[in-house]
Amino acid sequence: MTKYEGRRAFITGITGQDGSYLAELLLEKGYEVHGLVRRASSFNTVRIDHLYPDPHDPHRNLHLHYGDLTDGSSLTNLILTIEPDEIYNLAAQSHVRVSFDQPLYSVDVGALGTLRVLEAARQLHRQRSVRVYQASSSEMYGKVVEVPQSETTPFHPRSPYACAKVFSYYQMLNYREAYGMFACNGILFNHESPRRGETFVTRKITRAATRIREGLQSKLFLGNLDARRDWGFAKDYVEAMWLMLQADEPDDYVVATGETHSVQEFLEVAFQRVGLPWKQYVEMDQRYLRPSEVDLLLGDATKAREKLGWTPRTSFHELTNLMVDSDWELARHERRLAGHQKVA
Repeated sequence: MTKYEGRRAFITGITGQDGSYLAELLLEKGYEVHGLVRRASSFNTVRIDHLYPDPHDPHRNLHLHYGDLTDGSSLTNLILTIEPDEIYNLAAQSHVRVSFDQPLYSVDVGALGTLRVLEAARQLHRQRSVRVYQASSSEMYGKVVEVPQSETTPFHPRSPYACAKVFSYYQMLNYREAYGMFACNGILFNHESPRRGETFVTRKITRAATRIREGLQSKLFLGNLDARRDWGFAKDYVEAMWLMLQADEPDDYVVATGETHSVQEFLEVAFQRVGLPWKQYVEMDQRYLRPSEVDLLLGDATKAREKLGWTPRTSFHELTNLMVDSDWELARHERRLAGHQKVA
């Protein structure tokens, strides 16, 4: 038995990349984990299927609940019923480019959704202690005014997604100061993994490189190759989320590697892993350009290191190769399946 057994955590966005890694971490520590899942006509739990309760494994104490951040009353009822010790708000329409096409929905979920979570937590806070984590984003810095970016760097958001995150950031600060709530913002810079959605540029690259290598795809179309990002491993970053809610006092933290790499660098490492020259297979497509671009993001995680004891463990090259190797196995499986279908 660990000292965390008996604790309850509530995760919005549990079926996403970060939610799945966070659920794993909390279950390993002995938490009872509750997750919010949007109702859909098809199953969307593939990232957490391996975590479903197992009578032979006492650590798999996972409970899923249908709900949506746009439904405030149901969300409040759920949180008051579960009575979690910790709430992790990870849910959002998280694709920056898509937020330009769906601004109202992106802001409803990403901004007002956070406010609904906070209001539910405030009602619970009247009865018992609860700690709340908000998934803030490096996109809030947008058109950066200094490099690297830290907790004191001014925000200049350049997308509906980023604007929603800035709203949420200040609401967390407001509820912390107005109601004495334990509310933390984690300003996470780009973090990737084999569980990243396939429409995000890193996963799009690793999927394409491996599918091209296996003869399943001929070209990869991308937007801005010069954009530079601070890329880390999502599994490392969810540990920082948890550490924020274990601290003595609530605060806001940048979570980053302190290194920046261009999309082209990611391309080069990924295609090198599969032994192909990327320039022969990659073409520019204007459709993937943002109306307003964020050119450079580089985080300073000194505060997280000094106050939380958190440091990233996975390098840029290790992360890229990890993603390529995972997608290469997936591509090989696709090729074998295609071969069997031809024979049939």
